[in-house]
Amino acid sequence: MAARLWLAAALTIMAASALAQAPERKPGPSGLPVPRFVSLKSDEVFVRKGPGWDHAVAWVFRRAGLPVEIIAEFETWRQVRDSEGATGWVHGRLLSGRRTALIAPWTTEDRPFILHAEPSVEGAVAARLQRGVLVDVLSCEEAWCNVAAERLTGWLKQDALFGVYPNEVVR
Repeated sequence: MAARLWLAAALTIMAASALAQAPERKPGPSGLPVPRFVSLKSDEVFVRKGPGWDHAVAWVFRRAGLPVEIIAEFETWRQVRDSEGATGWVHGRLLSGRRTALIAPWTTEDRPFILHAEPSVEGAVAARLQRGVLVDVLSCEEAWCNVAAERLTGWLKQDALFGVYPNEVVR
């Protein structure tokens, strides 16, 4: 009985550890790693049902800078996933390598996220930001990201952002 409990606990810890790591990334046809985060170049980006101009438009993004995750590549087309989990195909020229992130788009909590002056919960409060705020990712290391929003810069916990992987180093 104790051995089963130990095994169950070990498997739970291993599963939690795997979830906290960035996904395995392999080079795609472009030579860049897949999956990876990028952002939208334009205020109007058509997302198609398949990789090609002849595929129907599924929806349209209407905000430049939004982060999306490239999950597949086919020639010049990129299959992307947005912060809500929706997937579709976008031509590569409509995407930018600029790193951006949304603050906790998955939550419905109406609480501020603390932007710290340094990468520590003890750091001074630089600002309080609401969920869904779009930030530029300047760098990430050791579970913290240095971000910029409007004229503010500071540090947010990495797990509060859609646009970076858990424990991903961004320079």
